[in-house]
Amino acid sequence: MATETAVVSSRPVDVGLKREMGLIGAMWASETSIIGSGWLFGSFYAAVAVGPAAIWAWVIGGIIVIILALIHAELGGMFPVAGGTARFPHLAFGSGAGITFGFFSWLQAVTVAPIECFAVIQYGQYWFNGKNPTHPSFVIYDQTTMNVTHWGFVITIALMAIFTGVNFFAMKLFNLINSGITWWKVVIPVGAIILLLFKFHSGNFSVQGGLNPSHAYGIETINGTNLLLHGWHALFYAIPASGIVFAYLGFEQADQLAGEIKNPQKNLPWAIIGAILIGTLIYVMLQVVFLGATPHSLIDTKLGFASSAVAASPIAVAPFAALAAVAFVGTFAKTFSGVLRADAFISPYGTGQMYETSTSRVGYGLARNRYYPSIFTRTDRNGVPWFSLIIAFVFGLIFLLPFPSWHDLVSLVTSASVLMYAGAPLALGVFRKHLPEAARPYKMPGAVVIAPIAFVLANLIIYWSGWETLWKLGVAIVIGYILILMHFSDNPHAPKINWRNSIWIGAYLVGMGIISWFGEFGLPPSAVLEKNGNYRGHLPFWWDMLVVVVFSLVIYYWAMNSSQSRDEIEQAIEAQGGGAEDWEAHVAEEGGAAETPAA
Repeated sequence: MATETAVVSSRPVDVGLKREMGLIGAMWASETSIIGSGWLFGSFYAAVAVGPAAIWAWVIGGIIVIILALIHAELGGMFPVAGGTARFPHLAFGSGAGITFGFFSWLQAVTVAPIECFAVIQYGQYWFNGKNPTHPSFVIYDQTTMNVTHWGFVITIALMAIFTGVNFFAMKLFNLINSGITWWKVVIPVGAIILLLFKFHSGNFSVQGGLNPSHAYGIETINGTNLLLHGWHALFYAIPASGIVFAYLGFEQADQLAGEIKNPQKNLPWAIIGAILIGTLIYVMLQVVFLGATPHSLIDTKLGFASSAVAASPIAVAPFAALAAVAFVGTFAKTFSGVLRADAFISPYGTGQMYETSTSRVGYGLARNRYYPSIFTRTDRNGVPWFSLIIAFVFGLIFLLPFPSWHDLVSLVTSASVLMYAGAPLALGVFRKHLPEAARPYKMPGAVVIAPIAFVLANLIIYWSGWETLWKLGVAIVIGYILILMHFSDNPHAPKINWRNSIWIGAYLVGMGIISWFGEFGLPPSAVLEKNGNYRGHLPFWWDMLVVVVFSLVIYYWAMNSSQSRDEIEQAIEAQGGGAEDWEAHVAEEGGAAETPAA
């Protein structure tokens, strides 16, 4: 076995997948996931939440996500395998952390496609309104309840089926389709930014506390209660709750598709970095023009963008398309608005389609970890993991049921995503400690300091998501654990869990829940409501975040001391380093068919 100074000679290998995606294809795979329904709604919800200070919320969120993206760029270059976010913690910590963060990866991926469908339905209602928007002849989205109707649900199922069908194309053809969609998705927001800059009202930036974050305020409906949030509290809560973090999601798609990228050590890191930088610039500028182009007559002098006039206007249903209609006149206004409404179908469609792809690859990766049954690795002649893709479709439909609107699902997925992202800085810390000389096509500077900071930042976003979101996520996590452990109990070939070295995971998840219960985000049960509409938790604001920071650092260094040794990491790599023949032998032992295509 290798010594501490030997160079790591093996890498994980995927079976059945085909490397047919180049640098631009990989970058556009991440970019099409970043620019989806988030650009259609994020600016509106952020403006309502904190007014002009929403610009700072996008900047803060962007900085956090860029740091996490740089970490994923290093990890993806080291280990370019399918479903990377589900596999890095497995290599670093073994089965305990591998199951946990792997399930977070799958949960995040499987829930995004339904969200994008909801965005299509919400914007799509416009085409059925006809000449009488208040009494449309056909209703797929109820503007009063802000939920999809039964017919909207049927159309959503049809969209999910289309996502799945297109994913059965060979990766080369799928990549061409996705690249064409993504070019459109980048050009349209950039065009909207340029045109709306000509309809700029600088006075809009002085309402609702202005650009000073400490003076920001807005109304949030939490657990059915309307609450007035102030200052930094409102700003931090807006980052996950208004869809800002959700909008940035997707940079990791190149990691998920790494098993199908040409020359991944070179192309994958730059695909991730390029995608997140483009996405951050576009989102910040979209927020600027939304704030500036909103008609000043709709903005209340006291509540600003949280006014009832804004909530009752078409802007609340189709923010940028409605802005185009009121900001311009004549034929140009109709054309511009029509293009944006067309993009309101294309952008979420492209993102939903790509997430259906990544869900199947994460399922593939979890099966390669031997957490999921080996049938999840079965690929067809086009190199598509067909069974994993079908399961992604089925579970996507399940997630449509309890969350019938875009806004309801966003917070849940944000928390699941950030829990997934939290595994990356932990894995990076372990690999820097035990594999310091391993080949790193992209090596993030200052990783020893940045990795624990990134873990802290991820946990702050989780905490800012609030109790109302975290308890629902906790239920999903428990159900996932039960299903996976049921598979483990019936599978003698499943990897063994070192429970002693996995205690920190339970402490981490339970600890974050306890902090949220006593904190001041998301109206936890321990909060005290006051007559003026405010509420306070047992952990006062600022002190609560200090608790999160200290707790996160304790967990980080506890995890570093509970990681696998270098020998164990190399064994884990070698266990996934075999080619088709080795994997066929495992599948046959597990009782499955053994005709997996050659790599």
